[in-house]
Amino acid sequence: MDSKDGEGRPYLGPALSVQTDTGEFFAISCKPVGRGVVSYPCKAREMNRAMEQGVRTVRYDPDLGLEAYHFSGIIQIFPGHFHEYYTLGFLERGLQHTICRGIDCLSEAGDLLLFAPGDVHSCRPVDGRSLDYGGLNVPEETMARYVREITGEASLPRFREPLVRRSELTAPLRSLHRMVMEREGAFCKEETFLLLLSQVLDRCTAGGPTAAERWEARLTADLCAWLDDHCTGHVSLEELSRMAGRSKYSLIRAFTRERGITPYSYLMAARVGEAKRLLEAGTAPAEAALEAGFSDQSHLTNQFKRLIGLTPGQYAAIFRERGGGRE
Repeated sequence: MDSKDGEGRPYLGPALSVQTDTGEFFAISCKPVGRGVVSYPCKAREMNRAMEQGVRTVRYDPDLGLEAYHFSGIIQIFPGHFHEYYTLGFLERGLQHTICRGIDCLSEAGDLLLFAPGDVHSCRPVDGRSLDYGGLNVPEETMARYVREITGEASLPRFREPLVRRSELTAPLRSLHRMVMEREGAFCKEETFLLLLSQVLDRCTAGGPTAAERWEARLTADLCAWLDDHCTGHVSLEELSRMAGRSKYSLIRAFTRERGITPYSYLMAARVGEAKRLLEAGTAPAEAALEAGFSDQSHLTNQFKRLIGLTPGQYAAIFRERGGGRE
């Protein structure tokens, strides 16, 4: 796999690991999710073969505060996962099947893909054919700053649909993508991004949430924050239900409707995230399993491999090659 970030910055996007021009590896920051989301089975051997193919190029742009990525010849299947940043993407070659927020999409060249932070999505190439695609990963703080420039309010947009077919906005997105990849000047990039984002806001964003939706969003956000902080300990559905002031079924339904995954799936993703941090710091897999809240190393390995695509040992080896934990 020939993946690179010309700036040597940590990659934010969907690859399992990314190699920089200097040969260093960085792990993904996307959060994988498990049950409750459609995912596509793939044998370990097939996944490893897929990961070895294709060219994955990433470039961080300090002028705009975002990154551009380009993947070529990719046949990897990405099961259900979500990111903590916005993604504006396009397909250059091939057909991609995507499920996002329960919406089933088939994208091709000319379509515009839009994912907001927390949008659960799975992606796979159709008929096993390789894909060429690219896009921009935009952190929330960058998005809020530019939305304020356009609207006067530092709000975070919500997209109506994850796919806009044959969009007129795909061309300016690809133009901006090229500018970032080729390190063009700040003036033209910022001008293009503002014009593009203003059109995205006008054409592709949803109206404001209802009072009930805002209440459910706050409730779910609070529960997610609590699960992030307490994922290494014992967590029960009874406890979550009591905290939310709702029945167990009502809680599961509201949480899943808001996040696209069940509370248990989120808990497993949080524990895998904690295990990743421990492994990056040099903790042995068996010890990392217990510290992250798993019953044993086998439980960690099963969840880790299902969500990340690597075993804990393989993941830890990436950081041993760098001589220790994350810098």
